[in-house]
Amino acid sequence: MDSGEDYHARDVRETYETIAEHFSETRAHPWPEVEAFVSDASPAHVGLDLGCGNGRHAEVLRDRSETVIGLDASRNLLGEARDRLGGEWSRLVQGDAGRLPLRTDSVGLAVYVATLHHLPGRELRQRSLDELARVLSPDGQALVSVWSTAHDRFDADADAETGFDTTIDWTLPDETVVPRFYHIYAPQEFEADLTASGLQIERVRVSSGNCYAVVNGT
Repeated sequence: MDSGEDYHARDVRETYETIAEHFSETRAHPWPEVEAFVSDASPAHVGLDLGCGNGRHAEVLRDRSETVIGLDASRNLLGEARDRLGGEWSRLVQGDAGRLPLRTDSVGLAVYVATLHHLPGRELRQRSLDELARVLSPDGQALVSVWSTAHDRFDADADAETGFDTTIDWTLPDETVVPRFYHIYAPQEFEADLTASGLQIERVRVSSGNCYAVVNGT
């Protein structure tokens, strides 16, 4: 296991620049949890897919948003998203999850799934949650998810108050192995970080090894 101090945001970006095409091929379908969240959400003028990858969840947001912004650190993943989405309803932006290039209170609906746990260091993760709180409108709503210590692939203490840093390998078709940084959240830690942010928690749950939170703007 590795400390987040050994990784930087640029390392995470370079990882996904390297694996983007193969990663996209294995991520064809949206998560059912995202589909359920969006289907229950109120319509929004602007939807945000934060850490959009190849755009599979931006497609879902289109059902409830006039315009969907897909933001990712990886230019190559955004290229995959551009090939997938097209259309005047989507806007793709290369950016930093800890410093969102969006106006305050400008987003009515957002999904932030399987991305927060890739940010190295609690300070950056906390700043990213605060940025999500900043851009959400007062009546805006978001779904946030992370991998947790409850996942059966980890031999972790189910009652731990904090999680741990690790790397999980991605193997490309040519057998090149690319390590990916993760912070595996303890459920209590995830809720604590949300509470410490500017977000308002509506509900939190653990399902299939992931922590999920529905949060509101302020």
